[in-house]
Amino acid sequence: MKTLGMIGGTSWHSTIVYYRLINELVGKEIGTQGNPPLILHSINIELMRSQNWEKINKTYLEVANKIEQAGAEALIICANTPHKVYDFVQPKIDIPILHIADATGIEASKRGVSRLGLLGNKPTMTKGFIQTHLSLNYSIDTIIPDEEHLDVAHHYVSKELTQGKFTSEAKDFFIKQIQLLKRKGAEGIVLGCTELPILISKNDFDIPMFATTDLHAKMAVEFILGHLHDHQL
Repeated sequence: MKTLGMIGGTSWHSTIVYYRLINELVGKEIGTQGNPPLILHSINIELMRSQNWEKINKTYLEVANKIEQAGAEALIICANTPHKVYDFVQPKIDIPILHIADATGIEASKRGVSRLGLLGNKPTMTKGFIQTHLSLNYSIDTIIPDEEHLDVAHHYVSKELTQGKFTSEAKDFFIKQIQLLKRKGAEGIVLGCTELPILISKNDFDIPMFATTDLHAKMAVEFILGHLHDHQL
């Protein structure tokens, strides 16, 4: 098996989900008598909440270098929003970062979906790093909620979901956003926050739901087991 580096901590709730999923999925392939070699570095979430992207970029690069030096053969970032550092960090290290949008784009393409609605916190929805990656690499168009709903979505993600709080109000809000995005032409919905699939069930809707964490973890396992092709890195 190949050694995978994991940058987590944003939030630690999502990091636990990643760690568990990767181990469980590898276990299904090799049996539960073993587990994959992983190198985990957990970053203080206060760094991400500062929105100081110069400092965030620098920190993620420092951590990526340490993980590479420790023997990792690839990296995953265990959350959606920190992928904004990808364009800064990837050219400066010698191992691939498995991009969360690649995991989503590959699955959406398999299912013939070319227009996605994106839900997550405000930076994930508005900074364009997910949308641009999907557009350039998979010709997938991405739409987001209307302006008046963005701050509310961000509040639920950053103040509740990433802190382990799941309320009926949050669930009702995101169900409504999915319905609105579908009316705007979304053929599928990207659940671009690790905790969103915990809040709402993918089986409750009649259009495809793309839970980025699940897809990203599967991509990580394919790498660990040597099943990921070079053109997917």
